[in-house]
Amino acid sequence: MRHIDVVNGDADGICALHQLRLAHPLASELVTGLKHEIALLERVGAAAGDHVTVLDLSLARNRAALDRLLESGAAVTWFDHHYAGNVPHHPRLDMHLDPTGRRCTSELVDHHLGGRFRAWAVVGAFGDGLGDAAHRLAAPLGLDARQLARLRGLGESLNYNAYGAAEGDVQAAPAAVYRLVSRYAEPFAFIDGEPLVARLDAGRVADMALAAQVPALHASTGARVFVLPDAPWSRRVSGLFANRCVAEDPARAQALVPLPGRGFNVSVRSPAGRAPAASDFCRGFPGGGGRATAAGIERLEAGGSAAFVAAFEAAYGVHETRVEASPK
Repeated sequence: MRHIDVVNGDADGICALHQLRLAHPLASELVTGLKHEIALLERVGAAAGDHVTVLDLSLARNRAALDRLLESGAAVTWFDHHYAGNVPHHPRLDMHLDPTGRRCTSELVDHHLGGRFRAWAVVGAFGDGLGDAAHRLAAPLGLDARQLARLRGLGESLNYNAYGAAEGDVQAAPAAVYRLVSRYAEPFAFIDGEPLVARLDAGRVADMALAAQVPALHASTGARVFVLPDAPWSRRVSGLFANRCVAEDPARAQALVPLPGRGFNVSVRSPAGRAPAASDFCRGFPGGGGRATAAGIERLEAGGSAAFVAAFEAAYGVHETRVEASPK
């Protein structure tokens, strides 16, 4: 019998899996990748008696691979908070889904485990840009402001490290990061014990300083669009920059990040409760999807940015276009 863990390589995915394996240690095979590598289940082969655990990956983007695994006789456990589409019912499928956008995958696992490793769920929520959820999770832990700031920094740095067109863009491959995290029962020991954390922090701060100098390409009272330059730093910082924009200006935020020779990779953030949801908007484009308040388009063709800006303004803007600088 094989155990296979398939996980998004960002902060939420890593922290969700780490909680599970702290509670249920297993000699499992790890399948992970950078943030944009969503269809990870396609890489998995399994047979009758095998068990596959999937965390922080869209069911809608992996449905064909899931059907194949179930037909092979494998059992699958799934935790996720992205748009799921039509959810199948199967005796060997155990689903834990919340596509509302209010809870990240780390919080779903935290709930499943009764809060046993809550601090890691806080890190995952901070990394996923869900500050309110992170503070709600942290409330019973009695952490002071400095401790919360350290968990926020760790979450943002782990998430920052998952963004890039290829592993050469990031400081450490997600699989290597998870192996380091897996050595520590609590996040403060990880922060103090691994030099990688300080390197990620320094890189995150430097790249965010560069992003802060990029003015908005388009800004109205309801929508903003940023086009970051084609550079490794901009690909690394795209998710964090989008989260920071919407945190500092809750009305809207958008970043377009060029991928060399392949057009743009798009990150969309929409305010909670505002229609259309970010996931709904992005599914209007090929390769688009995500969750209610944070979604993306895997590939927007080169030359398609003007049409995207028009569609984004039509969906979220409130007319009255103005020039606006990037938040500092």
